[in-house]
Amino acid sequence: MLQLQRASQRNAARRLRIAGAQLTRWQASRGLATDSEPYDAVIIGGGPGGYVAAIKAAQNGLKTACIEKRGALGGTCLNVGCIPSKAMLNNSHIYHQTQHDLQRRGIDISGVSLNLPQMLKAKQDSVTGLTKGVEHLFRQNKVDYIKGTASFVSPTKISVKLNDGGETEVDAKNVIIATGSEVTPFPGGGIEIDEEQIVSSTGALDLQKVPEKLVVIGGGVIGLELGSVWSRLGSQVTVVEFMGSIGGAGIDEEISKQFQKTLTKQGIKFQLNTKVLSAEKKDGKVYIKTEAAKGGKEDTLEADVVLVAVGRRPYTEGLNIEKAGVELDSKGRVVIDDQFNTSVKGIKCIGDVTFGPMLAHKAEEEEQELKAAGVQYKVGKFPFAANSRAKTNLDTDGQVKFLVEKETDRILGVHIIGPNAGEMIAEAVLAIEYGASSEDIARTTHAHPTLSEAFKEAAMAAYDRPIHF
Repeated sequence: MLQLQRASQRNAARRLRIAGAQLTRWQASRGLATDSEPYDAVIIGGGPGGYVAAIKAAQNGLKTACIEKRGALGGTCLNVGCIPSKAMLNNSHIYHQTQHDLQRRGIDISGVSLNLPQMLKAKQDSVTGLTKGVEHLFRQNKVDYIKGTASFVSPTKISVKLNDGGETEVDAKNVIIATGSEVTPFPGGGIEIDEEQIVSSTGALDLQKVPEKLVVIGGGVIGLELGSVWSRLGSQVTVVEFMGSIGGAGIDEEISKQFQKTLTKQGIKFQLNTKVLSAEKKDGKVYIKTEAAKGGKEDTLEADVVLVAVGRRPYTEGLNIEKAGVELDSKGRVVIDDQFNTSVKGIKCIGDVTFGPMLAHKAEEEEQELKAAGVQYKVGKFPFAANSRAKTNLDTDGQVKFLVEKETDRILGVHIIGPNAGEMIAEAVLAIEYGASSEDIARTTHAHPTLSEAFKEAAMAAYDRPIHF
């Protein structure tokens, strides 16, 4: 009997050694560190923060792994956020312009129709190309890409439930948490997202037909962008917003009003200072109960699809962050210092899961903040309606607005609403980074005729007077 027990123990030990050797070979075949070889850096999350951190760490000679559970790199931004939404925004703009604008430009077209399946395919092709591109960068820079869900065992050990089955553990000398954010559910419950009739931003990017009536709950940038897409494609869009203005907290008041005016011209309707109470699906429709934000008579809106776009929240689900000892604040965000260090040595945190605006880039300067801080400032503005290129392009809505320190003329912030704003803002970011004055911008040559001349003229208006307005 004793001999049988010993033989059984030997066989069990042998099986463990074989399993361990197989795991080591499996890790080696994928370039993963073994138990005796911890990673210099492990990044949890493969979004714009995580994948960039992983590539840079590897470029600096660190043995690096990136753990991502989605199965595709790029995070929310590349997969179900910025990239697909911009693809839909651009293509819906072309469709809308073809229908409503080309004739006045001297281009006669008939028989224009929407091929929504092809538009959705074009969107997905953009996403797939970019996510595969990031994966190629990982291979090029020798970053180990582990597809699975990460969970802390300790500050230096991470368990990974692999997407293709099984589990593994990785050891890390340093960890970067970059798990991003998720859609915030409707406050107080009562509205269940099914991604078909009641959708989040993810479902709104993949609707299989244009809804006749779309109600957007939330007047922030995500809801407005997607509302604009479906409005251009033919939906009757109504935006319901609790606050008295659109664009989200902190947006410049003047810019917000101009934004609403532009979207109203496009056909979007707004119900501001309005509270959503509930949403009920019935007979193929959704009925949304509302009332005035300060209380009052209830009203009901009917919709084919409802988009819930009330914000995003930090994502740490399943991370077992308490096992690492990392401190969270009252909003569930990871607490960090100005060097992105958490409360635990060797663990850093970046992106949406910590403080700041939830953007792939983080940079913001607002007029209201200057007033609150008591900063003496001047304003310089220039409308695109006075810009020769914008007038030539028949696209004149919007303006450039400079905020500069009154005494020194140092640029404190810039707002742009209008054509090519997303590209033009980079000049403002560079100017602020290097402490430029509005006069520095105004004395810099801007090619003619270009939209960027509006940027120069707004800078000129901040310290003197513009030439063309």
